[in-house]
Amino acid sequence: MEINRYLVKLIEAAKGLEKLDFFMGKATLSKTEFRLLQEVVIEQEKGNDIISSELARRLGVTRSAVSQIVTKLEEKDIVKRTAAQFDRKIAYIRLSDYAYSMFVKQCEQANAAMEELGKQFGMERLDKFIDEYDELCKAFCKIVEAHKAEEQKKEA
Repeated sequence: MEINRYLVKLIEAAKGLEKLDFFMGKATLSKTEFRLLQEVVIEQEKGNDIISSELARRLGVTRSAVSQIVTKLEEKDIVKRTAAQFDRKIAYIRLSDYAYSMFVKQCEQANAAMEELGKQFGMERLDKFIDEYDELCKAFCKIVEAHKAEEQKKEA
């Protein structure tokens, strides 16, 4: 069976992007932990709190996975669960006092890597790549949604 060459190249590209080390080997946090902290920081900077189910939605993982990550980060004194005043069943995820400086340091490492990439690859090319990637994803999402709609029609 022949596999479409574009499919093969897109899968290779996705794997390649996933392997990129934006922290240049100096990461304190995994990419998923970093993303989780990023979402916590975003909300805390707005003066808001965030719960595990919202983190799961934003990260595209299960609540169980978020719970495991939060537990691991709690053990490292990076985040803490804080019970909501009005409902003890709800726990907010908040940064520990020292975690913000760790997060900022890792952001600086990633930003330095992106600046270097911009110098070597070219900012215009990088912008164009990101724009094209976004358009590719939008086009593919439309195809998937149309396919799902067609399947639902057949089932009805």
